[in-house]
Amino acid sequence: MIKISFVLFIFSLISYTNISQAEEIKQTFNGQTLNANLVFADGKSYGDQVALLLHGTLTHNGRSNYIELQENLAKKGISTLSMNLSLGLNDRHGEYDCATPHTHKHTDALAEVKFWLNWLKQQGIKQVTLIGHSRGGNQIAWFAHENDSPMIRKVVLLAPATGEQQSTKDYQEKYGKALEPVLKKAQDLVKAGKGSEIMKDVDFIYCEKTQVTVAAFADYYTVKPQFDTPALLKSVKKPTLVFIASEDQFVPELAARMETLKGTKNLTIEIIDGADHFFMDLANEDVAASIAKFVK
Repeated sequence: MIKISFVLFIFSLISYTNISQAEEIKQTFNGQTLNANLVFADGKSYGDQVALLLHGTLTHNGRSNYIELQENLAKKGISTLSMNLSLGLNDRHGEYDCATPHTHKHTDALAEVKFWLNWLKQQGIKQVTLIGHSRGGNQIAWFAHENDSPMIRKVVLLAPATGEQQSTKDYQEKYGKALEPVLKKAQDLVKAGKGSEIMKDVDFIYCEKTQVTVAAFADYYTVKPQFDTPALLKSVKKPTLVFIASEDQFVPELAARMETLKGTKNLTIEIIDGADHFFMDLANEDVAASIAKFVK
């Protein structure tokens, strides 16, 4: 059974009406509406640098830790665009409902990050810091690894995923069953050109007995070297800051993995003592202060 309840992902949801100068941006991409929340720091505009923020697994930009981070960064003079991944849905808001069939892929995020970067460029913004949390941290690291754009000035990763979160070991521990038979079935159907076929009553990411396309299941669980953020960071092109939460229960192996990368060019590692995976409250303030120092 799942050790860590998905309920942890839906606590403390609050409205963006509490953020001054917040504006929801909506754009069309691949026939769907994408949305993001833009917060300008006092005195800042489209002519200034902006940070593009990406959330974690199956969550959204309106979650309290991301709202709090945008507020704290604004206090430090940093404007942010906090994007919502579509996850295959039109104009998605709120946590992803496990009852909704999953058609999204881990790799879909790369195209959506690129879309929002291009949108920021169209607004006249010339430099962007990429920020990603948890799975979003891996997706941002993956994007930066493959896109050495002069527009990307720096990269910040908060408790980025290591690939363990979709490993055979993790699947066995979460669900008490082997991943291999389900994955092989999905991979075989993809090879047969049946990627859109729906598998029912399948355990997937944080959702028990859900519905998921075989293409989505294969994408999330087929081993890829890029899933391992520390491996991507062995050679980084942009100055990169990685935050580790000392009390992290979602990626507890991150600290040991990052220890082996100390001294890597362009890589800075910071441990936030007492923080859990979500960097709330004082930990969030500490993160914002460190980001501001790193960016400026």
